[in-house]
Amino acid sequence: MTNPDFHIVKRIREQVSQGSERIALKYKVGDCWNGISWRQFGQSTDKLSLALLALDVLPQDKIGIFSENMPQWTIADFASLQIRAITVPIYPTSTEQQLAYILNDSDVEILFVGEQAQFDAATSIFSQCDRLRLIVTMSDNIDTHQYPYATSLQRLISNAESNYLPLLEQRLSDANFDDLLTLIYTSGTTGKPKGVMLDYANVAAQLDGHNQRLSLTQDDVSLCFLPLSHVFERAWSFYVLYKGATNCYLQDTSAIKQALVEVRPTVMCAVPRFYEKIFSAIHEKVAKAPLVRKIIFTWAVNMGAKLAHCQQTGKTPSLLLKKSHQLADSMVLSKLRSLVGGNINFMPCGGAKLDETIGRFFHAIGINVKLGYGMTETVATISCWDDGCFNPDSIGLPMPGAEVKIGPNNEILVRGPMVMRGYYKLAEETQKTFDDEGFLKTGDAGYIDDKGNVFITDRIKELMKTSGGKYIAPQVIEGAIGKDHFIEQIAVIADTRKFVSALIVPCYDALEDYAKDLNIKYHDKVELIKNNQIIEMLEKRVENLQKELAKFEQIKRFKLLPKAFSMDSGELTPTQKLRRKVIHDKYQDEIEEMYRDQSK
Repeated sequence: MTNPDFHIVKRIREQVSQGSERIALKYKVGDCWNGISWRQFGQSTDKLSLALLALDVLPQDKIGIFSENMPQWTIADFASLQIRAITVPIYPTSTEQQLAYILNDSDVEILFVGEQAQFDAATSIFSQCDRLRLIVTMSDNIDTHQYPYATSLQRLISNAESNYLPLLEQRLSDANFDDLLTLIYTSGTTGKPKGVMLDYANVAAQLDGHNQRLSLTQDDVSLCFLPLSHVFERAWSFYVLYKGATNCYLQDTSAIKQALVEVRPTVMCAVPRFYEKIFSAIHEKVAKAPLVRKIIFTWAVNMGAKLAHCQQTGKTPSLLLKKSHQLADSMVLSKLRSLVGGNINFMPCGGAKLDETIGRFFHAIGINVKLGYGMTETVATISCWDDGCFNPDSIGLPMPGAEVKIGPNNEILVRGPMVMRGYYKLAEETQKTFDDEGFLKTGDAGYIDDKGNVFITDRIKELMKTSGGKYIAPQVIEGAIGKDHFIEQIAVIADTRKFVSALIVPCYDALEDYAKDLNIKYHDKVELIKNNQIIEMLEKRVENLQKELAKFEQIKRFKLLPKAFSMDSGELTPTQKLRRKVIHDKYQDEIEEMYRDQSK
């Protein structure tokens, strides 16, 4: 990839020069969404680049960003990239230990922090990081305690010196596709995080592929609420800005419901859990509705599903279907779309497998969810659903330039210009990750159908083997059960065990409404989940949800938990994946209790 149009820094500078007063970035202050024009974005980025040059940042030096989503995140990112530095994003929820490991392993010299919590974490481990020399605060309300190694972004920018302009121009002129752009550390479900080395050619390949597969213009508005420290949102934000569209930064993710209504995005990245929650909330509400409304809802969604099927298969809908859909849309479907702002053109979805039922439902109500599959090691997307034809059971067709095949043990292998250079300082680990032909081993098992759609069957590294010798793919079971609106989280237990069991965190909002309807009295969550009526209800739901699973895959017993799995307690990675070993160790007593009755 040598086309300069796909060098992200050069392309963003073109957008700055052409965009003038159009809005590039938006952020919320109080009840208002403020805009930053392309001109202002360019000025702030250039000033910060000059300030970093004044700090003697050399080409390919490392600069860390440890922050929630905010416009300053992107400004710090591009200011660093303009001077050919390498940015190292770090999850804002990282512990002090995780932060120190990444800063030391990646040799970060300057660290941008977003809020007080990140600043306090960084200062507490500053003395442990030999290469770290400066912490830059990006929010105005951070108390720096006058540490000599800390400064604010505004103070740093105010010190930008114009005599460094020739050096900035030189760095921009020297920019090439072989430069490393970023080191992104994997979330580390097993072992220590590894720094994925991605260069400008890797990102350019994805920009090119997205151009061929998607339709995005400068009129689009994207709501940026997944962590920018993760490859999915960061790569998507690159593409949004590359196309000259507007990126809206949501710092407080708990305010997503309100932000959707206020921003009314046309595009937005989300993970399957986002769709699962909307799906569950809708169906929970419908379950309580009068019979007539249930019938109308079912009819309307069926009309939407029929029209979506016509669109996906290239068939012309009948006049009757068109008229019926118009009525269904005005009565029901448009109201459902308003839950995500009512203005969505399409929504990329990634991070995990989306249940087929949920995918079909969103397409039926007129929301074009585009499920994709990818890894940090491939700058996110390897494959995604195509508008023309896709199988909802699949993870879509390979992206342009991605060569996908099935290797030993049915492992999905990928090769192409979007595949990483390797793991930082881990030559042996890098070598193990590629086969002899240069294909990246994804760790996922699957197959490819005759139309080219890729399917995932299980995660090779997470397969569990029962004491009876049966292999269990926990994600399949968790996906089947987890879509129920009474279930918030589920962790399957099966390795070396006689049968499959599970730890389940109920959705307490739904469960408490159910208890209220049945006049069930309880003092707290612990007492609620011990109630026989609650347990019996959930047993029946789990039984119905897993009818399609093989007998040996079905959950025989489960334990309800009063507290959700979280990143703070170490049970979830920053990308919301289960840390199974941590969960197993923490809930060992509850797990053993499920296996005490050997009659099961």
